[in-house]
Amino acid sequence: MPSDWCHFPTEHYCDHTGIAESPRRLGIAGERIVLVVEAGPGRVDGSERVGDAVVAVPESVRTELRRGIRSVLVDTVALRLVRERFDDEQAGALRRYLEASQSANTLRAYRTDWIAWAGWCAAEGRQALPADPLDVAVYLAAAADALRHGDDGSQRWAFSAATLERKSAAIAAVHAANGLPSPTRSDVVRLTLRGIRRTRRTQPKRKRPVLLHTLEQLLAGLPEPGWPTEPARRRDALALLVGFAGALRRSELAGLRIADVRVDLDHGTGEPLLLAQLPTTKTDPTGIAELRVALPRGRRPHTCPVCAFADWIQLLEVHREHGDVRAWLAETTSPSPDIHRCHGYQGTALAENDTLPLFPTITRHGGIGTDAMSGRAIAELVKRYAARAGLDPDLFSGHSLRAGFATQAALGGASDREIMRQGRWSNPRTVHNYIRTANPLEDNAVTKLGL
Repeated sequence: MPSDWCHFPTEHYCDHTGIAESPRRLGIAGERIVLVVEAGPGRVDGSERVGDAVVAVPESVRTELRRGIRSVLVDTVALRLVRERFDDEQAGALRRYLEASQSANTLRAYRTDWIAWAGWCAAEGRQALPADPLDVAVYLAAAADALRHGDDGSQRWAFSAATLERKSAAIAAVHAANGLPSPTRSDVVRLTLRGIRRTRRTQPKRKRPVLLHTLEQLLAGLPEPGWPTEPARRRDALALLVGFAGALRRSELAGLRIADVRVDLDHGTGEPLLLAQLPTTKTDPTGIAELRVALPRGRRPHTCPVCAFADWIQLLEVHREHGDVRAWLAETTSPSPDIHRCHGYQGTALAENDTLPLFPTITRHGGIGTDAMSGRAIAELVKRYAARAGLDPDLFSGHSLRAGFATQAALGGASDREIMRQGRWSNPRTVHNYIRTANPLEDNAVTKLGL
């Protein structure tokens, strides 16, 4: 293979007849999106054999490659080709930073959407890249009319308007990654999406917020103290309390490391408080804003985030230093739920290792893993405790903790500014939606009518 060759996975391209790879082939190659390694001054051939596949690059793509690439969607599988031109250290550095440039959730969604688009093109005999704007509009319209049949014989839309907009964004992103103009900017695509939104007129399905009384129910469902459930008991209690009081998104909660959280002193009250430094957030993916969340000492020990943090760190220290948590639990009296433990917390040496996750995975046998919980695991945790409390788990999600904070704070009389500060919202309209949910008659002129 020429050293200056740019490898494009076959699922994204059509040969010179305009027919894309088959859907079956698309499914096999679905782990890859796009790798664009900037080409040198040498040639970029029209086709090349890679393994058993023939990669054909359209002329328009080759032209744009010579002009330079403006953005990249990462294909980590194809990064092995970089090693042919650079040593392992240089190639490893490139791979690491390219992987960090895109959210894993974004790549996962774009991968699914691009495979669906390329599969539709294969079935209809259309070209996926570069795409005709009219083809994109017809694809979105057909997807908007698709129905999903339920087990009870009911029918509903297969894709929401938001999902269709994401599909359009995925097509645009892959075009941009290859230096091609986006077909989704054309009027026919934009007007099609607008027509879909106007036709649907459906209210978004919001998950139920975890209010204070709901949080009490979830905490009541924690496992019994003792082995092997004690690690999960302490970790899950901290996750629920920090997620609720900190108004954290599930990805923010899962991404916390021990080094990101410390106990400080509230100089106004003299009580301990928990400070969490968010490494990255949805609105600050690079962490440049250095967002911090302060969690005060709870009025009651069993709802105190600082106490829960001290209990969990104590167990993690035993696990890291001695490894035998079971023997330690047998020799130690369980902390009293009626006494605050946060005043005696003196810090931890675990914070010196900035890679240790605050919420690691835990097996059903009490084994504490080295990997952090995923955002999806956080959502499943909330659903699991909702089910234990006798609530419908389908009504809750990882976002229920964040939504519960805003709703409960509004019920408690907090101002928009106060809610936005803790929840790191930049749009007051988002907060107003929670406030209307909490008390639709607050600041409402209808109460002045005298009815």
